[in-house]
Amino acid sequence: MSWQTYVDEQLVGTGQLDGAIIIGLDGNSWASKNLTLKAGEGQAIAALFKTPANVFASGITINGIKYMGIKGDSRSIYGKKGATGVATVITGQCILIGYYNEKQQPGNAALVVEKLADYLIENGY
Repeated sequence: MSWQTYVDEQLVGTGQLDGAIIIGLDGNSWASKNLTLKAGEGQAIAALFKTPANVFASGITINGIKYMGIKGDSRSIYGKKGATGVATVITGQCILIGYYNEKQQPGNAALVVEKLADYLIENGY
């Protein structure tokens, strides 16, 4: 399955996310739908996973929007802004980023991203 197919079908296609992007550990985009990163944001997200607790002080910025850090550990970083938010999960080779809007449930959105990350990790990615 291509990275774009994962984004289209396993992330956004679930209806639990409004947008998603998969980036490499270097911060470069591999595939996306309805979500973009501005210059340097991918690299900043990748760096944040080296010290994930920093998300509580610095937040996480995606497409120029700063989200307040609400979870930060070596696997997952979540951010929230009002009723919208992001869930990011790192695997051995990539970082999954899912965005949910005000009509979507944060818990369901995070679960979709976490489940795909589990699958990728189990399969060596």
